[in-house]
Amino acid sequence: MPPRRRPMATAFGLPAAMEDLYRRVHPGSGRPVAEVAHSLVVEPDQLLADLAPLLATDIVRVERGILQVASPVEAVSRYVASQAALVSEAAQELTRVSRALPVLAELRGGDPQAQGAMPLDGEVYEGGNVPQMLAQWIQESSGDLCFLRPDQWRLPTESEMARVVNDAIRKGRVVRTIYPLAALQEAPAVLLGRASIGEQIRVLPEVPTRLAIIGASRGLLPDPLGVGTERRMALRQSALVQLMIRYFDLLWENAHAVPALDRGEARPDLRRLLLGQLAAGAKDEQIARTLGLSLRTVRRRVAALMVELGADTRFQAGVEAARRGWI
Repeated sequence: MPPRRRPMATAFGLPAAMEDLYRRVHPGSGRPVAEVAHSLVVEPDQLLADLAPLLATDIVRVERGILQVASPVEAVSRYVASQAALVSEAAQELTRVSRALPVLAELRGGDPQAQGAMPLDGEVYEGGNVPQMLAQWIQESSGDLCFLRPDQWRLPTESEMARVVNDAIRKGRVVRTIYPLAALQEAPAVLLGRASIGEQIRVLPEVPTRLAIIGASRGLLPDPLGVGTERRMALRQSALVQLMIRYFDLLWENAHAVPALDRGEARPDLRRLLLGQLAAGAKDEQIARTLGLSLRTVRRRVAALMVELGADTRFQAGVEAARRGWI
């Protein structure tokens, strides 16, 4: 049975009606906005308002009153670039916040009013039993739980955290976790166990830092961001927790689901991961390093994908994959 066609705009996370509008304005690329609007029997302001989602993703541009509409190939490339920029921006912002927190925490020991500001709501910890601390916070809170777990399956506390997550899910809480691709290779039993209790799992080629978000009230992250540090920042400041949630959501949207886990198999969707790397413009050598595959395997799988998609170039493969809803 041939794959079900998915509208290109829907693959980009846009309303399905956007594909029809994209196809209508594409022939007008390079013409004045007013002229294109006239051909579509709408006012120029209304046309620009309708095009707002495509303008936001850089699929459509307006330069000196001239409408520039990306080709389908360019549209895929620009959309991937815009999503990568959003994730990078959020990561940079979170890094800036993490650098400022120790300074702000030290101000708590002085007179906040003398500094002209209220104290930050949070603490900085050195060492301690993190699973025990998280378990207590989860018991005292409500709402969803979000985790970035770049390496924790290697720690002796893994079973303890699994019990905490299991209890939370049994009480009706949603638990979302992002793992690196390496976890599917190093610890498939851990991911299968987590999936079996109801944890929602996605993977990225790399996960940049450890992170825990408890409801909308508290977040825990290392200082500095990453792994291998005993210094941690616990935050209750609403704006900072919301920033952490936004950062996690951006990563989640760009991460890959692993349907095989729901079938009791710890096997990643390598086809989708490969297509994501190709759409981002990665070379074979880089893909091999990122996905932990041999260069020969990458080249064989890429060639097979292009044959399956009927594509002559990688860009064509990206466009066709988006049309089919594969990425």
